[in-house]
Amino acid sequence: MQVVAVDIGGTHARFAVAEVANGRVVSLGDAVTMKTAEHASLQTAWEAFGRASGRPLPAAAAIAIAGPTQGEMLKLTNNPWVIQPALLRQKLKVERFNLVNDFGAVAHAVAQLGDEHFRHLCGAERPLPEEGVISIVGPGTGLGVAQLLRRDGRYHVIETEGGHIDFAPLDALEDRILAQLRQRYRRVSVERVASGQGLSNLYEALAAIEGKPTAFRDERALWTAAMAGEDSLAAAALDRFCLALGAVAGDIALAQGAEGVVIAGGLGRRLADHLPASGFPGRFVAKGRFERRMDEMPVKIITYPEPGLFGAAAAFAAEVGD
Repeated sequence: MQVVAVDIGGTHARFAVAEVANGRVVSLGDAVTMKTAEHASLQTAWEAFGRASGRPLPAAAAIAIAGPTQGEMLKLTNNPWVIQPALLRQKLKVERFNLVNDFGAVAHAVAQLGDEHFRHLCGAERPLPEEGVISIVGPGTGLGVAQLLRRDGRYHVIETEGGHIDFAPLDALEDRILAQLRQRYRRVSVERVASGQGLSNLYEALAAIEGKPTAFRDERALWTAAMAGEDSLAAAALDRFCLALGAVAGDIALAQGAEGVVIAGGLGRRLADHLPASGFPGRFVAKGRFERRMDEMPVKIITYPEPGLFGAAAAFAAEVGD
């Protein structure tokens, strides 16, 4: 059957028509990306996608949203849209729909995509395990964390809020960075360091420590300069970002009892060439008595271009089954 897959974030909403059968995604059509600020609601964006497609839309919707999926009225993170699940059938003119958290959708994508959609980052160079737990960590606007359990040919996705655990400094400089961040935030979570906003936080903390003025106010310009190595302080912030991401990814893997790890999120793909040669692998492995286990664990970066859309369709397919 066909289903409209929707991935709604803070800035963009993406739409595509997917074919699902036997509990899996058979195909995913070309994605159409819309700015959420240019549409009053999911319904008006859905209607715009229908006009763009030039044909009647399938009567089924697979929707991933950046926010909670339970409740009578759902408020999205960093997005003014409000979704009322009880009214979705009427507003979208669908017979059935499925709602999943955006990072839960990524975990469904990890469960169903083939090995060719994952790039080796560090650890054992072998495919992700067919049995056991896979931890999924995704730096993007925030820091998403999910758990995927594979067992007896089936899989289960557990959505978590692991991105909000406490940031734990691991050297003297990070002690000073934490002290700087505590002046701004009552509580410093790992998301304050290992996400899109994290680079800005690290950059400003390092500037304060060195007594230097900050040259970048725009987050995009800061990321560009850091990736290109055009500014030494921005590059130092990126080094600290990679160290922190490696440490927290290793912590999550230990806490979840993982046999493999996937780095997802928009920044994961953007940093695919940078992370293997950064401090990420060393910090991921540096877990004391568990260093050997961590060193033998495969760590991958998901390279599929639209994992949220694919995952929304995969979550729908898993619910519909056969």
